[in-house]
Amino acid sequence: MHSVELNLDGLVGPTHNYAGLSPGNLLSAKHAGSVAHPRAAALQGLAKMRHVAALGIPQAVLPPQLRPSTGWLNRIGFTGTDEEVIARASAEAPALLTACCSASGMWTANSATVSPSSDTADGRVHMTPANLTTLFHRSIEADWTANLLREVFASRSHFVVHDPLPGAAAFSDEGAANHTRLAGSHDDPGIEFFVHGRDGIVEGGTAPNQGPRRFAGRQTREASEAVARLHGLDPGRVVFARQSPEAIDAGVFHNDVIAVGNERVFLYHEQAFEDAAGVLGSLGNAFAALPGDETGTFLPLCVQQEELTLEDASACYLFNSQLLTLPGTGGDMLLLAPTDCRDHPRAERVLSRLVGESNPISRVEFIDVRQSMRNGGGPACLRLRVVLTEDELAHMHQGVLLTEALHDRLSAWVHEHYREELSVADLADPALGAEALAAGQALEDILQINVLSNAE
Repeated sequence: MHSVELNLDGLVGPTHNYAGLSPGNLLSAKHAGSVAHPRAAALQGLAKMRHVAALGIPQAVLPPQLRPSTGWLNRIGFTGTDEEVIARASAEAPALLTACCSASGMWTANSATVSPSSDTADGRVHMTPANLTTLFHRSIEADWTANLLREVFASRSHFVVHDPLPGAAAFSDEGAANHTRLAGSHDDPGIEFFVHGRDGIVEGGTAPNQGPRRFAGRQTREASEAVARLHGLDPGRVVFARQSPEAIDAGVFHNDVIAVGNERVFLYHEQAFEDAAGVLGSLGNAFAALPGDETGTFLPLCVQQEELTLEDASACYLFNSQLLTLPGTGGDMLLLAPTDCRDHPRAERVLSRLVGESNPISRVEFIDVRQSMRNGGGPACLRLRVVLTEDELAHMHQGVLLTEALHDRLSAWVHEHYREELSVADLADPALGAEALAAGQALEDILQINVLSNAE
């Protein structure tokens, strides 16, 4: 049965701000304290979704999580009315208030890991929501994400949405940002490639912080192995790899900042992995063993350090582009890159080289997601790639699939409910919570999906 790639993007929330909550994410740290533009951020995200949908690639949208999360503030001791909770948290623990206002759920690449039905033992699509335990402001997303995915993918005969992994450091899971699927085509069985930054457990106890000198790895090997088991993957078609400490220290907090793959193409930086030669050998061997006669040849595309340094890659997010197969072209691919790459001379030269060589990447297009980029998330951070058969696509909730009409309704919704500017100090404004609640109530009617009932 024919399969398609669904891009599932998160809507940027009304509390989009630059609080610099993510150690190791250098762009987030660089812009900490800046004034954010939530309306522009949401509209940029919608423009990207519309661009992808116009290519003939299925596109869907997930609602933002309700913020500020007064439920979580209640759980850590702030009680009273919502206004009282926000006022007290602002006075006594402003960092906790900031964390509970984060709009980071917009980066759906971190929301879950997805295995298509052609890869799983029971022939269903498996999803494991990421627990995101490394950072508090992200860990509060996990249960809401699980509930929402179960609503969007409700057919038990087609989909399995697992619980997030145990909330412990040993099973720190950051979702699809550290997972890549490679295959001859979306129709074929594939290889699932998991990348981790550290080991979570060693014999006799918990593993120490291994490797990185400046920042700790977020994903653990144990988490990746657990997801592979839960999804019923064939061990012969799973490859595990470790990030290089140098990459993590240079701001590569997730593998999707330094590598991107689609079907048989794998674009990566030469310093992405601790043992790059071994990783590429394992991927090539696993690819060669895939069933079928039309799989094609595994095609790794390496960007050398002398072309683009790790620091350059972390600044322009070239590898956080979306690598998309263009329908009706016989396998041609588009690299949808952030405009920051167009404005970065070294990155622009790399992209020109890639398109000029004999490989399926036939063109590059640039998309403005600067509001997300300033917080450390490029085009690929904003979407979760979900490979579905046409039957599975028909059995998901249709109200989130993007059409021109839905795009227009969501754009009008953003203009009505989002502030033009937002500073970190504005998070203490009790009116912001009321505005976000009204936005969520209106969005439920647009998407025909529960938004508020999934909130903590």
